[in-house]
Amino acid sequence: MAEAADFQGTSASPARRWLRRTGALLAGAPLLAGLLQLPAAAPAAAASGDPVSVALDSMSPNAPTDGDTLTVSGTVTNNGKQAVTGAHVGLRVGPILNTRSGINDVAQHPDELQGVSGSEVGDKYAQKFAKLAPGVAEHFSISVPVDKLDLGANGVYEFGVALSGQTSAQPWQQVLGVQRTFLPWQPSDADTRTRTTVLWPLLSTVHMTAKTGAGELQTPVFLNDDLAKELAPGGRLDQMVSLGKDLDVTWVIDPDLLASVDAMASGNYRLQGEGDTTVAGPKEHQALAKQWLASLQKAVVGKEVVALPFADPDLASLAHRGTSVTGSLSHLKDATDVAATTVKTVLHVTPSTDYAWPVNGAVDPSIMRVATSAGADRVIARSDSLQETAGLSYTPSAARPVGGGTTAVVADAKLSTAFEGDLTKAADSTLAVQEFLAQSLEINAQTDQQRSIVVAPQRLPTAAQAQAMAAAVRALQGGTWSQAQDLTAAAKAKPDPSATTRIPSTSAYPTYLRRQELPASAFEQIARTQDKLDDFQVILSDQSRVVTPFGRAINRGMSTSWRGQSDDGDAFRNGVEGWLDDLAGQVRLIDKSETKLSGRSATIPVTVQNNLVQPVGHLVLRLTSTQPTRLKIGGKAYYEQPVDIAGGHAQSVKFTTSANANGRATVIAQLYTEDGQEYGAPVTFDVKVTEVTPTVMLVIGGGVLLLVLAGFRMYTQRKRAAARQAGEGGAGTAGEDSDGPGNPEAPGDRLPEESDSAAGADDPEQPSDPAPDTAPESTDPSGTGERVDR
Repeated sequence: MAEAADFQGTSASPARRWLRRTGALLAGAPLLAGLLQLPAAAPAAAASGDPVSVALDSMSPNAPTDGDTLTVSGTVTNNGKQAVTGAHVGLRVGPILNTRSGINDVAQHPDELQGVSGSEVGDKYAQKFAKLAPGVAEHFSISVPVDKLDLGANGVYEFGVALSGQTSAQPWQQVLGVQRTFLPWQPSDADTRTRTTVLWPLLSTVHMTAKTGAGELQTPVFLNDDLAKELAPGGRLDQMVSLGKDLDVTWVIDPDLLASVDAMASGNYRLQGEGDTTVAGPKEHQALAKQWLASLQKAVVGKEVVALPFADPDLASLAHRGTSVTGSLSHLKDATDVAATTVKTVLHVTPSTDYAWPVNGAVDPSIMRVATSAGADRVIARSDSLQETAGLSYTPSAARPVGGGTTAVVADAKLSTAFEGDLTKAADSTLAVQEFLAQSLEINAQTDQQRSIVVAPQRLPTAAQAQAMAAAVRALQGGTWSQAQDLTAAAKAKPDPSATTRIPSTSAYPTYLRRQELPASAFEQIARTQDKLDDFQVILSDQSRVVTPFGRAINRGMSTSWRGQSDDGDAFRNGVEGWLDDLAGQVRLIDKSETKLSGRSATIPVTVQNNLVQPVGHLVLRLTSTQPTRLKIGGKAYYEQPVDIAGGHAQSVKFTTSANANGRATVIAQLYTEDGQEYGAPVTFDVKVTEVTPTVMLVIGGGVLLLVLAGFRMYTQRKRAAARQAGEGGAGTAGEDSDGPGNPEAPGDRLPEESDSAAGADDPEQPSDPAPDTAPESTDPSGTGERVDR
């Protein structure tokens, strides 16, 4: 145990030599065991209590060849409580690693002192420190010609940077800190190069809402201004474009990102504020968006571009929780159809839409069915999902025919996950790059058969992760064992007959991924929103103003970016449905109070309000009497009339009614679409019928009869008087006026004046007729206790 901290290439310390001599002199003495145990405890204390951390910030070049000079730089930090003296940083070349699992083992424990192997290159290529004070970080930089490393055969070598020194508690030279990584060594071109496809994902989270302004340009409303931060210099999306433009990669793009940036570049975009308020987006962000799009357009020239379905729908969630909801798969088809159009419009390139990419490349039979249901015949899977079962000693090519004309393009799991985690520190980034290159070289060394390997990294790399990815891809492009290849070529490559093609069962789907899936309620809400949109759009004169923004918002509601963000996803989908309800509610019936009907027939007006900016039509207004025996509409139980209303206007629709009996009748007004679907909420009101009663009619009839009899009596009396006068005139003087002063006319004997009968002939209105309740053809909404037109 005393030698546990010794390493090859270091001499024994004076203390240990003294202990060995003492042990030899005191052999057999009872105290020997105790004396020999003293130095054994010391290294353990040094390793756990006084460690020195070594950070390897850079290696250049990452994969050296003959004639190169390797430069290694970083920092050493004394994390103990005692100063380290006589310290130096040295380089160690360990054994060649012949397997991918061997590389994994080193990568899992890069700073374990017990794992250090290999001898130091030499004092000439070391950096010395007289003293390392506790808590102080010291920078180092060492350059060594590659030919001094004594590298042998081609392959991956374990490579370590170690700090040796001593403390007052342990006054002998020992390794106090180490950082192990890998040195890929392929000085000349490999006999067979691996064809490597690297996907360069250009995706983001959801940024746009369903809301748009009322103007001709339909100003978009964004959830927040996070997209501008990603586009700004140094931002995540800025780095993805600026780094990717010089790499031989296949661009994998979410069209929703392009649509969002394009909307921002058009200017006048707005940001969602408190409640229903919005605020204008900063003008300078418009320039950011324009510049980013221009850079991207240049970056993709001559490169393969793969367009994912719009908003990158979560295929696994759809397969596991959405297919039971009617219409869910149609949204995937719609998202796929619009993808190519969006990319071509914004980037002026024609993308491939043949690929589906489930989260983390995890597949099962249901995911494969959903992924290919919208027309994609190639599914990007990953080797930790579609695992090899034939015990192959090498990594097979990516393409796997899995039946039904579908190809699973299986990305290598280790290469694809090499750049996950926090890579903001240079040391972490450097280790990730070196491990990636080591795995790539080891794949190439497995067999002399040429293979096609695919790297599908995480969907949303950070800026630091993107920089590490770019460094690794640049090293591959300048290396001697790999050549770039686009995704389509990899998918069409000859498959390995020994590679597995069996899709894992649904039960094999990773539990941690299943927990992140969108709930079934999300797809139910999406279906409900789509139904409302279908009902709403049929009444619009310009459907595209509503169908396009809401269709894309529905796609965003099932985006992969909501994984693990259930509250945010629910809030987004609620916002889409709520905004659609608000818009649909802008076309509605105006409430009515009780209406009074005083007569056998009258006209009842019902007002329809359109607060949208566009005209609406294809609507029918139905007025229904719930008591048709008392009140009929248009001569029957209900009557319908078409409705067409200009934007921002109201229309009063008049219905002719007839009353058969007195009392109160309930009437229901309801809008319908032309296909018979109810639109909006009904309006219910009462009609109070005050029709003239039979008793009153008898009284009026009796009065009229009395008037007729009185007139007849007056007529007969006049006739008798005229006859009498004629008899008297015959006995009198000839030419004497019968109505002369000597015989005045008695009151009541004169016939009615001619003017009276003429007036009665020209005016049909009788004294018993009531005055009209309202002005004819009134367009005003009915009020409380309103009367209606007769």
